[in-house]
Amino acid sequence: VKDIIPRYQTMKGKKVLRKAGWDTHGLPVELEVEKVLGLDGKKDIEKYGVSEFNKKCKESVWKYTKEWREMSDLVAYWCDMDNPYVTYHNDYIESVWWALKQISEQNLLYKGHKIVPYCPRCGTSLSSHEVAQGYEEVTETSAYVKFRLAGEENRYFLAWTTTPWTLPSNVALAVNPKEDYVEAKVESGEVYILAQALADSLLKEYETLSVRKGAELAGMKYEPLFRFVNPENAWYVVTGDFVTLSDGTGIVHIAPAFGEDDAQVGRANNLPFVQLVDGRGNFTPEVTPWAGRFCKECDPEIIADLKERGLLFAAVPYTHSYPFCWRCDTPLLYYALDTWFIRMTAVKEKLLANNASINWIPETIRDGRMGNFLENVVDWGLSRARYWGTPLPIWECECGHCHTVGSIAELKEKGHNVPDDIELHKPYVDQITMTCDRCGKTMRRTPDVIDCWFDSGSMPFAQWHYPFENKEIFEENYPAQFISEAIDQTRGWFYTLLAISTLLFDKPAFENCIVLGHVNDKNGVKMSKHKGNVIDPFEIIGKVGGDAVRWYFYTGSALWMPTRFYEEAVSESQRKFMGTLWNTLAFYVLYANIDKFDATAYKLDKASLSVMDRWILSKLHSLIRTVDNGLSNYQITESARALADFVDELSNWYVRRGRERYWGSELTQDKINAYVTLYTVLVTVAKLAAPFVPFLAESLYQTLVRDLDNTAPESVHLCDFPAVDESFIDETLEKDMELVLQVVTLGRAGRASANIKNRQPLSTLFVRVEGDATLSDELQALVADELNVRTVLFTKDTDQFVSYTFKPQLKTLGRRFGKLIPAISAALREEGNAGMAMLRQTGAVTITVEGQEISLAEEDLLIETSRKEGFVAESDKGITVVLDTNLTPELIEEGFVREAVNKLQTTRKEAGLAVTDRIVVGFKTEEELARILRAHAESIMCDVLAVSIQENELDGFVKEWNINGIPAVFSVKKV
Repeated sequence: VKDIIPRYQTMKGKKVLRKAGWDTHGLPVELEVEKVLGLDGKKDIEKYGVSEFNKKCKESVWKYTKEWREMSDLVAYWCDMDNPYVTYHNDYIESVWWALKQISEQNLLYKGHKIVPYCPRCGTSLSSHEVAQGYEEVTETSAYVKFRLAGEENRYFLAWTTTPWTLPSNVALAVNPKEDYVEAKVESGEVYILAQALADSLLKEYETLSVRKGAELAGMKYEPLFRFVNPENAWYVVTGDFVTLSDGTGIVHIAPAFGEDDAQVGRANNLPFVQLVDGRGNFTPEVTPWAGRFCKECDPEIIADLKERGLLFAAVPYTHSYPFCWRCDTPLLYYALDTWFIRMTAVKEKLLANNASINWIPETIRDGRMGNFLENVVDWGLSRARYWGTPLPIWECECGHCHTVGSIAELKEKGHNVPDDIELHKPYVDQITMTCDRCGKTMRRTPDVIDCWFDSGSMPFAQWHYPFENKEIFEENYPAQFISEAIDQTRGWFYTLLAISTLLFDKPAFENCIVLGHVNDKNGVKMSKHKGNVIDPFEIIGKVGGDAVRWYFYTGSALWMPTRFYEEAVSESQRKFMGTLWNTLAFYVLYANIDKFDATAYKLDKASLSVMDRWILSKLHSLIRTVDNGLSNYQITESARALADFVDELSNWYVRRGRERYWGSELTQDKINAYVTLYTVLVTVAKLAAPFVPFLAESLYQTLVRDLDNTAPESVHLCDFPAVDESFIDETLEKDMELVLQVVTLGRAGRASANIKNRQPLSTLFVRVEGDATLSDELQALVADELNVRTVLFTKDTDQFVSYTFKPQLKTLGRRFGKLIPAISAALREEGNAGMAMLRQTGAVTITVEGQEISLAEEDLLIETSRKEGFVAESDKGITVVLDTNLTPELIEEGFVREAVNKLQTTRKEAGLAVTDRIVVGFKTEEELARILRAHAESIMCDVLAVSIQENELDGFVKEWNINGIPAVFSVKKV
């Protein structure tokens, strides 16, 4: 999808840059290098050495370049990989630093001690758009915990938590000040305090001792569950409006180090900050029973400990959506860290306005997935406590002053001993110090790198090293007119492009975006290495080719819908379109070579074209208009399907109906017209198909054009996209041919239901069409020849061949008329064909039942048809055809002749004869069939290219047949 629009726009004469790019920073690279080196986390990296580690990261990003180049070539993805942008290059990083400087100067870059989504495996925070990509449905054990009131034996606050691992760090309980809380005494004698609205759902039987507002509980003290630390001003009830009664107990346990609401309540009430989980996600040494173990793994033991001490009310399975690290699949923790943020909330309205100006495909993304995300936008957690990434260009002083560097020149101006060849990575930039402008002390760089998504979102300008050079190139190409990625990028690249562009330029970075659905397996299940349902792209392309894979994605379903991808489906799609088109080319080449015909030496003579030529050329230019308009509006699937429909009609109607035009030995004007028309269509289709199936289109073009004219453009992809010529379009003819095809389809169905082969001639086809539609004599002759009937008659009265019976539709009439249904049935039986005439004329059948006039619409009726003897009828979409199936001796005899010709043509083919070979035919059969063959010898010889027919003499290739029940033996021999 990324390739088709640039190909199309190139053929439209536009300048389309195809600069490849490598996103080289970030955790994915670090994790792979850690795995290769056998390292486990940040301590091991620092022991190994940050400089050496980053060198390994730089080397590893080029590991798969060979595969990327090969894959791009296999699917014909046109991209300049010899001159790419690389996000780890100094030029790129310097542009990113410039962007961060601009953001800082807008006072939108700040450092905050906040609760952030944190990956303990990677040892760093994640931004909100990264978190959005890693949610999974999990079932964990939640706990209803009893917090004993201070100095009391049997009185407890009842609180609910889905994160038992945070309980050792508990410092308070929160209630909603406006809600009612009940003191409930249960049968055991214990008294529980909880929200009154939730008491009945948790307690079977209880006695209400008192009811108080949450505000009245504020300040009440309780005994801590654990005393691993003894902070001051802890273990009492506070209030907060965030406490809801939708689930739980209406009382929330507070651990300010592990939740944003908790942290806000902690700051508001001056609660102590207790963080008994370290940066690896393990409990600290103070938590003696579980020290050094991953906190979430200890949930069952914490719950067991509470149960043993009588402090567990209940443990209940709880299924919810939980975030995992999108890179290493580790469960995230909400963890308090010092983090640098971009104040995205300050530009929320600009983000929404810029988003609204983008042409999202599908448009539901604008106000749906992307719009909802922006409505709830949070500040961008930018810093990462990692190693391989763009260093955050902020130098800090202990006095609190910070300075953001925006260029290498500024770094050399402000920094001490900056080498000329400075590499803008850790640890080199960490060694550079500055002097504080305020206090004169030494400033050091904050040790973090930035979210690698900021690198990706900076691509539009950083690829050009803007604003330091290439200013004109950037401005010419910004904003991008088209981008495309999968739907997960609405919270990834799409968002970061929009966010950074809004911050720097106050406009979106792209104008049109196709949002792709994910690729699933045959059963609609997301592909996953864990599930073993991943398809190797090299393997599938090796079997079916890059064009087939491209074509399947364009036509299989709407691009934004999930695609079920499997080899059989791709092959079927390939056969229907690409196979049909290739066979049509092969047909043309076969006969053109026989006649040594050069279509480029002739021009279309419109005045002498047959109706089929005029029709296919009209359809061709209508197709050009459809595909051109479609691709210009990013309607890829609609355009591809229109192309497929055209190729189907080209092969299975135009070429099939016109085969005999190529058989004659003389080069008549009609034969010239047939060649030139088909040549024109094939060359044009090659150009139309070029953006979709580049390899097949190139093969067609080289065969049809370059082999004959080496002055033509070297490749189909360097040709102009076809331009519509309205003078060729005849909408009336196209509409009439559509009617022809509908009539033919119904006629074939009629023959099938009557079990009469198409080779058996019939006398008459009657056609009835709603309205005044009819066909010209030329088109009626086409229908007659296709359906092998002598005469086609358009008539308003096909009912003379069909009997109609009406019954009431009980689904719609049963309730309305109840006991009248039997009388209605009887009345409808009398209507018959007169009722059908009434229904067509008025849209209803009106009957009188027990003195009551009842009008019944078509949906109120069950209509049954039965044909009269000797006729067969078929109807669809307002068209009825009736075939006269009565066979005269003359018709029967002609049927034998056509059957014999068919069998002789098959015998020729099985004998391995070329289509142009002249032959001698021999036959042996019963007298009845022999008489017919003798009587029609001339026409048979003409049809099968025979110079003679010899009765009772068999020579050459011999084959036995059954001709409509009569045994016969044919022989064919090349002259």
